Amino acid sequence: MRGPRSRTWPYPVLAALLAAVTPAAVADEPTPTEQKIAPTAFNAEQPDPQLRWGVGDGKSAWIPLGDILLFDFLLNQFDRRYVEPQEDFESDWDSIENNFTGHWVYDSDSFDVNQFGHPYQGSMYHGFARSAGQNYWAALGYTIAGSTLWEIAGETTPPSINDQLTTGFGGTLLGEPLFRMASLVLETSDRRPSGLRTFAAALVSPATGFNRMAFGRRFDGVFRSGEPAVHTRANLGANLDARIRSDVNTNPDPDTPPIPQSYRRGEAVLDFTMVYGLPGKPGYRYERPFDYFHFQLTTTSSNMLENLITRGLLVGAPIGDGEHYRGVWGVYGSYDYIAPQIFRVSNTALNLGTTGQWWVSRNVALQNEVVAGVGYGSGGVTRSSGLRDYHYGITPQALAGLRLIFADVAAFEVTARDYYITDRGSDTAAGTENLARGDASLTVRVWGLHGVTLRYVTSERSAHYDALPDIDQRVTAISLGYTYLGHKWFGAVDWRPRPEQRTGEVLEKAKEEVKESTEEILK
Repeated sequence: MRGPRSRTWPYPVLAALLAAVTPAAVADEPTPTEQKIAPTAFNAEQPDPQLRWGVGDGKSAWIPLGDILLFDFLLNQFDRRYVEPQEDFESDWDSIENNFTGHWVYDSDSFDVNQFGHPYQGSMYHGFARSAGQNYWAALGYTIAGSTLWEIAGETTPPSINDQLTTGFGGTLLGEPLFRMASLVLETSDRRPSGLRTFAAALVSPATGFNRMAFGRRFDGVFRSGEPAVHTRANLGANLDARIRSDVNTNPDPDTPPIPQSYRRGEAVLDFTMVYGLPGKPGYRYERPFDYFHFQLTTTSSNMLENLITRGLLVGAPIGDGEHYRGVWGVYGSYDYIAPQIFRVSNTALNLGTTGQWWVSRNVALQNEVVAGVGYGSGGVTRSSGLRDYHYGITPQALAGLRLIFADVAAFEVTARDYYITDRGSDTAAGTENLARGDASLTVRVWGLHGVTLRYVTSERSAHYDALPDIDQRVTAISLGYTYLGHKWFGAVDWRPRPEQRTGEVLEKAKEEVKESTEEILK
């Protein structure tokens, strides 16, 4: 078992998403017919086959393997010198043999290392494969292989079951949105991407940036998005008020120290959200994993990473093709990391759900998302009964969200999510955690793409353990801040014919009816 250790992970890289995206094995991945040529083949008179993404020399099975081996080696060398305890990383042939033949365990690394650090490490493996032309499912295989290699050869401690899940599966669920956003930064350029765009894309997905830099024009081809409907929103504000509550229902051990309840009020809050592939856009198809996804990142001045949430459609199909409602349903993969200072929750899960939009009236739209599933998660325990300060277990979860859009004036959004961490699949004392989080926000557009947002967030935790007192905790915060929008209509997709189009259709139909009537009379 590993003891707790600290590791510095690249939080600034994720924060760079705000600057980067706001400006505006298996069979080959299907590509929309009209998007065969990669957008870096800018000279139509002299097309270069090397500039096609995932085709010919633009695809490799061996380069991602080399990338992963090099990455794991460099990470191991860094950890040997700068991460305590250093002996955990002094691997040799004996430790590799022991790990290869020994039993897998649950480790006791800190919450942020296991629940964010390892998924981010997995996102690097995923990005190496995707930027080398591999499709999503092949990249998943590379990610699992990279995680296994690290568990066996990267550390001297026994390989970890929980790390394999968060790195292998959480990594791919985080890595795909990062890869897509980096590709979108490059794709939206009318010419060869500028140095600034290339740098921004590398900040979002360092693995993509590395392959594009290391192999010259071979991987200059850019993944084609299929031109999804995309909505982005960036908020910069401050908490106006914050309150906490903690109730200890029983206390079997009067000598147990009190639960720490520090919480910083008046903190700065930076929040970024992207919704990619909103339903309803004519001609857009959901043929590949993550053709629809939702990404949210929140950082605060007192808590570097307050939440990181991604969910994407793995397999699904459109529903509804009428004038008022269109959507998509299917199987979603999700990775959630939520840490509002007092307690924490993280989960990697598969869900069944639906996302859609309903035009309530000509200028009012209602977007909805409902998903529910089960994963393997962990919840923060503020007073630990063992080596770690959180609890693992099989975790059912559910989410429901609504966004009511009033033309280009305002949008009201509410989201509720719940996680129930059971004692199944855990190596700790029997116990359960229920963690719920809800938020409501009102955004008003003031001018152009600039607006203001008033937001209320509440997080609740109810913990029950045999050897600890039952605990109920609640954290609420109200914030106000500046908002930069990516869409004047707050992401509403309008597939309806315009009034002039509708009038033209009516006139054409009337002409046909008159023509048919005239022909009948003449007969």
